[in-house]
Amino acid sequence: MTQLAYMAIMLTAIVVGFVLLRLFQEKLELAWWEKAGIALGGFCGAMIGAKLPFALHDWEGLVSGAAWFAHGKTIIAGLLGGYFGVELAKWILDIRIKTGDSFVVPVAVSIGIGRWACFVAGCCFGQACSLPWGVAFPGAPDGGQLLRHPTQIYESIFHLTCAAVFFVLWRSKMFPGQLFKIYLIAYMTYRFFTEWFRPEPTFALGLTAYQLAAIAAIPLFAFLIWRDQKLVSATNTEPSIASGSE
Repeated sequence: MTQLAYMAIMLTAIVVGFVLLRLFQEKLELAWWEKAGIALGGFCGAMIGAKLPFALHDWEGLVSGAAWFAHGKTIIAGLLGGYFGVELAKWILDIRIKTGDSFVVPVAVSIGIGRWACFVAGCCFGQACSLPWGVAFPGAPDGGQLLRHPTQIYESIFHLTCAAVFFVLWRSKMFPGQLFKIYLIAYMTYRFFTEWFRPEPTFALGLTAYQLAAIAAIPLFAFLIWRDQKLVSATNTEPSIASGSE
């Protein structure tokens, strides 16, 4: 029953995300095949990114291909893979317009729904806690004897809140072309601090792999936003030959 509920929730997340993506991409001045190419690039990039850290950790499984079909995936790498998958598709199709804004709400809603599948399955749980809303997860090392942070629900609330906030920003045409990057920065920041609630192994400086990834990715996307804004400013201040300016 748990497996069936997990599959049903994940299927709902995918279908809802696909429908929302179609609605949001209607605003893009692109041919249908260009939109399809961008969506395919994002999907493939997200799928590869989500599995890649686990595949690299299992070299034999990576070579044989078994690691790609085993359990285990990460949303952070999935989002990064999806972003760069879209950029690669745009480069191949020679698409120059910004498309990231159309992905934010569909992606955030999909993850917000999908995290409930993790909650039902009892995976991705948090550290032990004594809070009133703590949940006992049978799959935890203690066999469900301790109450734990329902980090799946925390993350669902975060992404669904982001969906609402970024929908308002999108409708208001605020930060055009930068919404997905801002969303990634927001999520990386969220994950950096909520990692303290998760039973993840630590690596360098006592930080988890997700925290180290956040430290690397946040400045990168902040730089990309700064670069885009600089290019826009330079374009807006160029002399207009048509108007006779020099």
